[in-house]
Amino acid sequence: MAKINQGFLNLKENYLFIEIGRKVREYTEKNPEKPIIRMGIGDVTLPLAPAVVAAMEKASAEMGVKETFRGYEDSGRGYLFLREAVAGYYKGMGAEIDADEVLISDGAKSDCGNFTDIFSADSVVLVSDPVYPAYVDSAIMNNKKVIFADATEETGFAPVVPKGAKADIIYLCSPNNPTGSVFTAEQLRGWVDYALENKAVIVFDAAYEAFISEAGLPRSIFAVEGAKRCAIEIGSLSKTAGFTGTRCGYTVIPKELEFYSGNGESLSVLKYWLRRQGSKFNGVPYVIQRGAEAVFTPEGQKQTRESIAYYMENARIMSATFDELGIPFTGGKNSPYIWFKCNMPSWDFFDLLLREKQIVGTPGVGFGKNGDGWFRLTAFGTRENTVEAMKRVKEMLQK
Repeated sequence: MAKINQGFLNLKENYLFIEIGRKVREYTEKNPEKPIIRMGIGDVTLPLAPAVVAAMEKASAEMGVKETFRGYEDSGRGYLFLREAVAGYYKGMGAEIDADEVLISDGAKSDCGNFTDIFSADSVVLVSDPVYPAYVDSAIMNNKKVIFADATEETGFAPVVPKGAKADIIYLCSPNNPTGSVFTAEQLRGWVDYALENKAVIVFDAAYEAFISEAGLPRSIFAVEGAKRCAIEIGSLSKTAGFTGTRCGYTVIPKELEFYSGNGESLSVLKYWLRRQGSKFNGVPYVIQRGAEAVFTPEGQKQTRESIAYYMENARIMSATFDELGIPFTGGKNSPYIWFKCNMPSWDFFDLLLREKQIVGTPGVGFGKNGDGWFRLTAFGTRENTVEAMKRVKEMLQK
């Protein structure tokens, strides 16, 4: 008799964004004359940079010529030209990374979710609350025990290192999705020390690092001494370069990072992750990797930074609205997310905002119990929709 993996039965019935989609569809069917402004899902609205498009066009032409056609990429890591480009990007952030430690993926979500595959079934996974739901769901699917580190208004929505709790895998995200908070170097130092002391591995999701503008805030966990012995870092081009529909990211696994067999033997995390990927992942297409390489050229960086600046101007407009209303919020300065206090159950506010002002956001409780009473909006919309949405929000909240 074929039986389902028990982990899937332990999941919540509906994934957060599927539930949002259902509610929006039902509302639209009943109110087709009322256009929706979508500020819930963090999908970009600006096109790919011209340098990226040109690189993909050139690579596509190469695939139509026998002499330059590419089949499988046989290293399991991704093409060397892109791995070297990523390593060079890290050097610009002050982190020395070897190209052989960079593995190309189809985006941050895949590697974040799949990474627990290589850890034992009795591993304990620690995540913050609020948290990006995929971390929790993927751990539960893999039958891992999940514990939480509270991130609240009092802590600036930065998770606090738990006293007495023991974890094997730790998920951290900075700038944080959903709250927009950013770890200071001191806060990251505390987590690195905790991981080293407990022989734990940190999965550091840096998908939004390019949005950090304040000097002194670390954009990579590898800026912290000792992090290479306890952390991997996952980066993405989805939001920073508009690759949400193109799919490319990267994971950095230091060669010195180790975990342990049942008898205490130290083993290479990089080796076993490559073994996992060789069995379950066919890699990112050559054409896409050439486009990704172009992101890291001077021209590509200039063009993608212009897109980021556009989104952050949206965030500034949103922040100014909540400042004017005197409503507490985080994010908006080093993050494309605004996380604000709605002073009612989050799903009730979702329904109210949709019904009264035709705006779709994300209820904070969907990210964890500490998110109830809070709400997330994204800055990835158009300028016109952002301005109009803030006008509507202001009208509603002033009542």
